[in-house]
Amino acid sequence: MNITISETRDIPVERILDLYKANKWSSADKPEELYKALMNSHGLVSAWDGDTLVGIGNAISDGYLVVYYPHLLVLPTYQGKGIGHMIMNKMQEKYSGFHMQMLTADGKAIDFYKKVGFSRAGQTEPMWIYKGNEH
Repeated sequence: MNITISETRDIPVERILDLYKANKWSSADKPEELYKALMNSHGLVSAWDGDTLVGIGNAISDGYLVVYYPHLLVLPTYQGKGIGHMIMNKMQEKYSGFHMQMLTADGKAIDFYKKVGFSRAGQTEPMWIYKGNEH
């Protein structure tokens, strides 16, 4: 395994869809919107094993104070190998000095995000209007 981390936006939509479907994310059902959302993110980091897209993470930001990380996915067969950490480390190169870094996590993701430095924000309660089905 020789993982390469990249900030390029030249990612074929088929590779993105394969990754999202493998993780059973409902956004794969909206391929055009998903692709546009990722390509228009403030930050986009991908992880590759040769020609295989094995991970992706994106950031939405005002560019100065606040950043929100909506997506971080790793192919199930590559999970537990440090790829998520590599993606978040690359994001931290850009966003570590920001006043607020935010995300929403559930399930197994909670422990992962704690390991990379995130913690619950006081007594906050995540809230949303959500049209997906994987939660």
